[in-house]
Amino acid sequence: MARTFGSWLSGPPPSEAGDATQGPNDFPGQRLGLPAAGAGSLVGVGRRIVALLIDWFIAYGLASLAVTVGVVSSEKFFGSQIGSTAIMGVWLLLGVASVRLFGFTPGQYALGLRVTSVDHRVHVGLGRALCRGLLVAFVVPALFTDADGRGFQDRLTGTAIVRR
Repeated sequence: MARTFGSWLSGPPPSEAGDATQGPNDFPGQRLGLPAAGAGSLVGVGRRIVALLIDWFIAYGLASLAVTVGVVSSEKFFGSQIGSTAIMGVWLLLGVASVRLFGFTPGQYALGLRVTSVDHRVHVGLGRALCRGLLVAFVVPALFTDADGRGFQDRLTGTAIVRR
């Protein structure tokens, strides 16, 4: 079903995509110069979702810790939008800082993943990490994938989620 929604944005199917001198796109990531399997190969949607959930639970725990310490009162936190906004802010800060500094979020680290630049830069910069985090926060860009299985946020920022 993901291919159905993403196909109209993705252009030609994988077998026709890429440079004609490279031959067909036999596996996801071939056009990007990534290996078919092992370290550096593209990751499927399932592992990316699990990593996102782990990051979300960590952000929820850190925001709840702020309530426990007394930074925010519990009736304001759980009874209004302050709680959900705080969790989103913690998640975004955690994701942007960790991707910029280490190349992965805590959830991605737990699953053996990392964010890499497909233009072969040494690391993902602060601007690209922030743009990527904001797009993932809107959820919708992550639902549209290209022929390689990368979400719109990865295509726009020139990144990919690969195995470590």
